Amino acid sequence: MDPPSSLGLVNALADPARRPAAASALARFWGAEAVLVLVRDHELGVLCPAPGFVQTLPGGPGWRSLFNRCGSPGTVTGVVAFPDRATLVPALAQVGAEADAVLVLLGAGVDRLVPPPLDQIGFPLLAALLRAESRTLASAGLVTVADGALARANSLTAALDSTRTALARALGDADRFNAALRELNTTLEQRVAERTRQLEAEMAERQKAEEQLRQAQKMEAVGQLTGGLAHDFNNLLTGITGSLELLATRIGQGRLADASRYIVAAQGAAGRAAALTHRLLAFSRRQTLAPETVDVNGLVAGMEELIRRTVGPAITVEMACADGLWTVLVDPNQLENALLNLCINARDAMPDGGTLTVATSNRRVEDGDARLHELPAGQYVSLCVADTGTGMTPEVMARAFDPFFTTKPIGRGTGLGLSMIYGFARQSNGEVRISSEPGKGTAMFLHLPRHHGAVDVRDVPAGPVAPQQADAGWTVLLVDDEPTVRMLVTDALGELGYTALEAADGAAGLDILRQDRRIDLLITDVGLPGGMNGRQVADAARVGRPGLKVLFITGYAETAVLDHGGLEPGMHVLTKPFAMDALGSRIRQLIEG
Repeated sequence: MDPPSSLGLVNALADPARRPAAASALARFWGAEAVLVLVRDHELGVLCPAPGFVQTLPGGPGWRSLFNRCGSPGTVTGVVAFPDRATLVPALAQVGAEADAVLVLLGAGVDRLVPPPLDQIGFPLLAALLRAESRTLASAGLVTVADGALARANSLTAALDSTRTALARALGDADRFNAALRELNTTLEQRVAERTRQLEAEMAERQKAEEQLRQAQKMEAVGQLTGGLAHDFNNLLTGITGSLELLATRIGQGRLADASRYIVAAQGAAGRAAALTHRLLAFSRRQTLAPETVDVNGLVAGMEELIRRTVGPAITVEMACADGLWTVLVDPNQLENALLNLCINARDAMPDGGTLTVATSNRRVEDGDARLHELPAGQYVSLCVADTGTGMTPEVMARAFDPFFTTKPIGRGTGLGLSMIYGFARQSNGEVRISSEPGKGTAMFLHLPRHHGAVDVRDVPAGPVAPQQADAGWTVLLVDDEPTVRMLVTDALGELGYTALEAADGAAGLDILRQDRRIDLLITDVGLPGGMNGRQVADAARVGRPGLKVLFITGYAETAVLDHGGLEPGMHVLTKPFAMDALGSRIRQLIEG
C-alpha cells in the first residue's frame, strides 16, 4: 500500500459530503469490498457505526465476537455477515488507541492483508472527528426531546395556575359568606320578632353559604390529592414517554444496541406507576385483597432477617411476640408490606441509631374505646412497631394518614405509605393508632380482628416460572371492554399456542359460549359495560358449561361482585396490571388443575 495515497483517502473521510465516495475508493485501494469505521459510545460502552457509514449491520454471532475482541488496541480478524445476514465474508479490524475507534475492512482476502499503522494514515485524528460528530448528532436529538418536554411543562403550569386562581376565588367567596354569617348570628336574637317572615329565606341563604364553604374545603382536599398525583405521575410519564421517544429515534438510526436501555427505563417507570396506583387503592380501601388465616407471630418471625437488613446495623432490633397469639384473617402479602413500611419509617426517624421494637399481643377493645375509633367491640390482635427516634408533634400526628403528606425531604417519600397502611387496616376491619412524643419516639399500633380458624399454609413459588406452550387445541375466551387489553392478551396467548377468542362485553361473550366449540378457560374483566358484569357472565356460562374454569382480571376491588356468595371452585382472581408471562403461567396452571 502507498501511505501517502492511503492518507489522502482517509483524510477525505473527514468531509461528510465526500465520505461515502471516499470510503468506496479506500475499499478499492486496499482490495476490500467495503470499509467501515466504528466509534465507541462511552455512555453505553458499545461500538456503533460512525455518521456517514452504514448504520444498520446484519448482526449475528460473527459481529458480536468481533466486537467483544475489540476491547484493546491491535488487529482482530474474523468472519461476519455482510452486506446481509446470509452472506459471510472475512473481516479485518484495526483497533485504535484506547479502543475508542475501529477501522474495519470487509471482503474476500482482507484477512491476508498487512494493513498500514493507524498513525501513518492519520486514523486517530479522523476517529476523534467522527466521535465528536456522533456526539453532536446525539445532543441535537436530545435537545429536540427536551424542547418538547418543556412545552408540555409550560402547558401544565398554565393549567395549574388557572385552577389555583379559581380555587382562590372560591375561598374568597367562602370568607365573605362566613363574615355575613357571623354578623347575622350576633344580631339574630334581637331581630327575631321583626324577621320571622324572612326566616326561611335567611336559612336558605345560610345553607347555601355553608355548602359553598364545604365545597371550597373539598376543593382544597382534592387539590392536594390531585397535585400529589400529578407530580408523581408526570415524573413517571416523563420516564415512559421520554424512553419511548428515544427508543423510536434509536430504531430509526439503526442503533439497536441502545434499545434495551430505554425499554428497561420505560418498564421501570410503568412498574412504579402500577405501585403508586396500588397504594392509592389501598388508601381508598379499594384494593383487591386475598385474605387468609394468618399467624402474625410466624409472619413476623419470617420477616425478622429482612427487617434487620433493612434498618441496618446502627439500629438494634428487638422482637417481643406474645405467646398464645390469636389468628387473624388478612391478606398476608399486604400485612408484610405494612410491617416493612412501618419499620422503614421507624428507621428514618432514627438517623443516629436507636432501638426498633416489633411486638405482638392479644387485646380486647371495649365499647367506649370501640365507638371512639369506629370499631366493633371485641377481640383484636395488636402488631406494634415502636422506635426511639425523633417522634411526632400533635400537628404531624393529625395529618399522618393524609395522602401525599410527608415530613421527609423531597425525593425520600411519596407520602402514601401510612395512608396505604390505614386503608389496608380499615379494609381488613381493623385500625391503626399512633402514640408519639417529640424527642421520645413513636409507636404505631395495627389492630386486626381475631379470627377463629386454622392457619393457612401459603404456597410460595420458588421463583418466576416461564410460561409453557399450550397443548394442541387449548382454547381461551377473553371478555374485556378495553381494546388494548384484548389485543395484548390475545397476542400473548397466540404466542403460547392457545386458540384465543375475544369479546368486548358480556352479551358477546355469552354468544360465543353458547356455540358448539371447545373452551377450556374463560378470562373476564369484572367491570363490563352493557348491564352484565364479569361474575354474572361466569355464572351464566356455567349454566351451559358446568365446571368451566374462570379467571377474573380486575384493577379495582369489586368485592361485592367477587365475594357475593364466595368464589366457587375453579374461579380465581388476577389483579391488573399483570405481566404477560405471569398470565401465561397462571392460565396453564388453571387449565391443568
